[in-house]
Amino acid sequence: MADVPFLSRLRSHEYVALLVGFIFIIFEANDFEELCSIFGYENVEEHVVLTKDGYLLGIHRIPGPNAEPRPIPGTSAGKPVVYLHHGLLMNSEVWVCMTDPERSFPFVLAELGYDVWLGNNRGNKYSKKSIHHDPNSSKFWDFSIDDFAWHDIPDSIEYILQITGAPSLSYVGFSQGTAQAFAALSIHPQLNQKVNVFIALAPAMRPKGLSAPLPTLLFLIFGRRAILSSALMWQSILYPPIFSRLIDASLVYLFSWHSHNITSTQKLAAYSHLYSFASTKSVSSPGYRPAKFPTRNIATSIVILYGDVDSLVDIDAMRHELPKHRLDIRLLKGYEHLDVLWGKNVHVDVIPQVARALREHFNGFGPKANLLHPDAVPERGYATSADT
Repeated sequence: MADVPFLSRLRSHEYVALLVGFIFIIFEANDFEELCSIFGYENVEEHVVLTKDGYLLGIHRIPGPNAEPRPIPGTSAGKPVVYLHHGLLMNSEVWVCMTDPERSFPFVLAELGYDVWLGNNRGNKYSKKSIHHDPNSSKFWDFSIDDFAWHDIPDSIEYILQITGAPSLSYVGFSQGTAQAFAALSIHPQLNQKVNVFIALAPAMRPKGLSAPLPTLLFLIFGRRAILSSALMWQSILYPPIFSRLIDASLVYLFSWHSHNITSTQKLAAYSHLYSFASTKSVSSPGYRPAKFPTRNIATSIVILYGDVDSLVDIDAMRHELPKHRLDIRLLKGYEHLDVLWGKNVHVDVIPQVARALREHFNGFGPKANLLHPDAVPERGYATSADT
């Protein structure tokens, strides 16, 4: 057979990536609801939270299994409530941009009988409005992680509890979504009564540092508004496998993450939803350190799941700065940062642990409690705090 230029130089796995890339171009979902509908979840709701300082936050809800009749939007589902919050430069889509529904935290929790809510930080794709400032103005983007802690997290939780009528909810955060919760729980004593357990995935309370430095010159490079606003432009014009390679190279350079636990197809599915708008101050607010918050005052039970090859997690600092009697630390062997979200075995190593922790901290769970019994949860791939 005659050689075909370019195609003849590809390896077998590159042909697969090429084909999958074309498929994702044709069938790419553009928002949270479309991503959920791919797996049959047509009962998704979108709500808007008005924070006390005037920002409008879009939050999403999956009130139950995909086969369950859709309730009246904005009413109680009569179920235990779980709230999931994303990390830095992300939005709620990162939880559902999966190639398999059994590896998606919100889908699994919805099937287990939880009322699942997903938050969004001010400034990102779903939260680019304010009653005081135009999103094109510098004043709109004059916020940092402090504002997430003072307003976005507690105001979102308060709204959810009002809608559901639940006395409390369970909080599952990823990366910066954990830092925001650590801060919020430490400065809002009453919030601890509204969160029955805080599950911190790949917590970034005090990161050890980057493989390559991000200098305070970020303010000079990006100004005082949205950081990396050109990323969406590059994402739209680059062929998905090329964009995926670019993200991989960036992650290696910045964090020494090689993402071996994330399949090439999962990268294609997820990387196009990786980036969302954030303020420059939320990345490098001068003088800000999460440890300045009185985190030892947190009264909510905390469960930490982290990878032993995650360069952003400083577990020793967390042991020192968090209340020991409320802390349960669990090691994920061979896991990097993003693996906790998108790894090929999260349905075995991570999600069952989250389900178990939710069950342990919520008494009187409903009709599917047997699915969350510890004996039914796989024990592979992790160690408990006693082993670390």
